[in-house]
Amino acid sequence: MDWKLELVIVPVTDVDRAKKFYTDQLGFAEDVDHRVGDSFRVVQLTPPGSACSISIGTGLSSAKPGSYQGTHLVVTDIEAARAELVERGVEISEPFHFGAQGKQPGLAPNRGDYETFLSFEDPDGNSWTVQEVGHRS
Repeated sequence: MDWKLELVIVPVTDVDRAKKFYTDQLGFAEDVDHRVGDSFRVVQLTPPGSACSISIGTGLSSAKPGSYQGTHLVVTDIEAARAELVERGVEISEPFHFGAQGKQPGLAPNRGDYETFLSFEDPDGNSWTVQEVGHRS
């Protein structure tokens, strides 16, 4: 039996502000924006090329906004990903590398899969990690 992760709820304080960040700055596609009165709203957003989406909204979770930490987005070219996010106005870290010698600033010359990362936060402080996989494939 397959068990597929398809949706992750990200707690936010201002749904419209978060929606703008995820669509305009990160380039996520808006799949759904549905309201039922003032107490329930679900906005489903999907990163480009992803089979898993996120939902932000009202009445979805009791988790505190900003408490979601370390969700990973995977890219094949960390330098291109960083350049795109910087161009879109995202405040993002410099690349960092975890390899045989531990955490090192900057890019390693022969970086391998699962070793090079970036990080950023959404407007509520939910943190995200961008990880490079398949760069040399």
